[in-house]
Amino acid sequence: MRFAPPNPLRIADRASGLNALSVRSYNERLVLSLLLQNEGMSRMEIGEKTGLSAQTASVIVRSLEQEGLVSQGEAQRGRVGPPTIPLSLNPEGAYAVGVGFSRRRIDVALIDFIGTVRFHKQLPAEELNLFQRGGDLLAAIRDAMGSLPAGARGRIAGIGLAVPDEIDAMAATCNGSGHSLKALQAEIEEQIKLPVFVQNDITAAAGGESMFGVAKPLNDYLFFYLGARLQSRLILNHQIYKGNSSTSFDHGLMRLENALNARKQPSEIIWSSSAEWPELGEAYSEWLGECSNRLKASISALIQFVEFKTVVLSSHAPQRIANSLCADINREFANIDALPARVTVSPKAVGAASLPFSSRFMIQ
Repeated sequence: MRFAPPNPLRIADRASGLNALSVRSYNERLVLSLLLQNEGMSRMEIGEKTGLSAQTASVIVRSLEQEGLVSQGEAQRGRVGPPTIPLSLNPEGAYAVGVGFSRRRIDVALIDFIGTVRFHKQLPAEELNLFQRGGDLLAAIRDAMGSLPAGARGRIAGIGLAVPDEIDAMAATCNGSGHSLKALQAEIEEQIKLPVFVQNDITAAAGGESMFGVAKPLNDYLFFYLGARLQSRLILNHQIYKGNSSTSFDHGLMRLENALNARKQPSEIIWSSSAEWPELGEAYSEWLGECSNRLKASISALIQFVEFKTVVLSSHAPQRIANSLCADINREFANIDALPARVTVSPKAVGAASLPFSSRFMIQ
C-alpha cells in the first residue's frame, strides 16, 4: 500500500477510546488509507486500486459512510454510463489532538480527519510544569477537545506526543522533577481517558507532511525541519529513516537567537507562532545564508549515495524563510525540486495528531 506512516511507539488498544471507530478490518483500513492519499475516488476506482471485488468495495464504503468516516461528493456526469460519485474522507469523521514539544514552547493542536487545524494553542515551555496534575498542558488539551461541539468529542481518536530525544531532560529542567516521558503519557491517559501515542518530534513532523502536505504523492524525498536546530529525515519508499546517529546541525533558530542577543536585539519573536517577523537586520541575513549553505552541503553529501529528486523543508518560522531557502536549493541543484512544506501551523503538533489516525485507521 502506498501510505506507510511512521509506526508510533504505542499501538492502539482495541478496547479503549473510540471503540466503534477503532476496530477496523484490514480491508477497511485499506480503503481509508487509499482515500487519505487520493481525494475524490469512485467505488470502481477503489476496487481497481485495492484489488477488492466491486461488491466487497461497495459494502466497505457503505459501512464507512454509515459510520461517518467517508462522505460522497456531487455526481460527476458527462461520461458514458451512469454518473460516478466521488468519495472522500469526511473531515468531521474523526479528530485528534497533537502536542509538539520544543525548547522554547509547547504547541497543542486539534486536527480533523483531513489534517485541517481546528484549534491551536502555544504554551511557554520554560514556565510549564509538564507533570502537574490539572496543569497547563492538560488544560490546553481539554481546551482543544472542548473547541469541538459536544456531539463531536466522541470522535476524537486519541492524543499524539511529538517529543525530542532529550524530552526527559527538558521536563526535569521545567519542573525540577525526575519524572519521565512515560509518566507524562500515563498521566494524560489517566486524566483525559484517551490513548496517547508517542513519536520522535522530527519523525512526526515528516509523517504529518507525508499524510497531509506536499509530500503526499512522493515515494522518496529528503525532509528537513528548521527548528531550534536543523534536522533531517530520509524517506525512501514511504518509510521514514532517522539514521544511526542523532544528527542535527547548529544552524537553526538557536543560532539566530544567539546572533541577535550578541547584538542586543530582541529575539523572543522568533519562537512565537506569529505569521511574520519584524526586520532583524544583518544577524538575520547572515544566519539565512548559513542555513542555505548547510542545507546545500547536506544535499550534496547525500545525493552521492542515495537517489532522490525532492527536498521538503518544514519549519514553524514564517513561510517566506522556507520559500527563500528552497529557491536557493533549486538554483544550486538542477535535478532537485525543493518544496516548502504545506503544514505550516505547528508541524510537530500536526504530525503528532496524525499518529492516532495512522495507528487506528490506516495500514501500518
